[in-house]
Amino acid sequence: METDKSMETNSSFVVPPAPLRLDGPGITLREWTDDDLEDLVELYDDPEIARWTPVVSPFDAAAARAYLDRARGSRAEGRTAQLAVTTDGGRPKGEVLLFRSTADERDAELAYGVGAGHRGQGLAGRAVRLITELAVRELRPRRVVLCIERGNVASEAVARACGFALADDAPVARQAKGREVLLRTWSLRQDDGDRE
Repeated sequence: METDKSMETNSSFVVPPAPLRLDGPGITLREWTDDDLEDLVELYDDPEIARWTPVVSPFDAAAARAYLDRARGSRAEGRTAQLAVTTDGGRPKGEVLLFRSTADERDAELAYGVGAGHRGQGLAGRAVRLITELAVRELRPRRVVLCIERGNVASEAVARACGFALADDAPVARQAKGREVLLRTWSLRQDDGDRE
């Protein structure tokens, strides 16, 4: 579908600079710190995270250090915001990412993961809603999207609960752990994105 070229969207957005902290009902998103490395290992050394994300597995202290260093490099370049999901600004319970989509640079893409001991508490949904508000308000992308592998029922449920719908886009092919993964695009419904 062609978009109106006169629409006010930012096709070369840069994520807001660090430090970034977002607070919402029962949720605080904040920058990762070196003090979070043990928690990062606990969150990402998990079979479900390994199954649905491109992070290395097993995910040990060295992997956590490398992951945090890459995140900081991408953050410094304004390409990605990777924020710890907390309930009070303290101990991380998950992560949410905001970055320019590789499928269409006019789109802001989100990704998220919640540690095994913190699932079922609505943290992913609250984190997605909060980072979506920031993306819509600050970056003005054409769309806010999620790219989810077919069969990832938990992520699809979060997408639906947050006002995303499966788009007609062709599957997005990405390499993860030596295999090609086909991801389906979920787009924020326009009426949900327009709400203040």
